Amino acid sequence: MIKANIAYNDNQIVKMEISGHAEYANSGKDIVCASVSTAIIVTVNAIEKLNVLDGIKYDIEEGYFLVVVNKHSEILDALLDNLMYSLNDLSNQYPKYIKIKKEG
Repeated sequence: MIKANIAYNDNQIVKMEISGHAEYANSGKDIVCASVSTAIIVTVNAIEKLNVLDGIKYDIEEGYFLVVVNKHSEILDALLDNLMYSLNDLSNQYPKYIKIKKEG
C-alpha cells in the first residue's frame, strides 16, 4: 500500500511524505504505482522548470518521496495542491492501494 502523510499549516502544505508500493499488480505492470510516481515526477519537474526549487527540500528514492516547504509561493503552493488533488483522485479510485493521512 502507498501511504501519503500530508502536513498543513494555515491551509498550506508544509510537508508531504509518500512511501510504499501499491502492489496492485506485478512490478512493471502496476498502474497505481506508476500513476503516483508520474504525478510526483511531473510536480518536481514543474517546480524545477518554474524556478521555485529554492522553496523546498526534497528526496526521491525508489518507493519514497519527501518534500518539505521552507518558502511558500503562489506557484509552489499551486503545484503541491495539484499533486494532492491527483493523489486524492487516485485514492478515491483505488482505496485499497493508497491511504492518505492529513495533519494540521
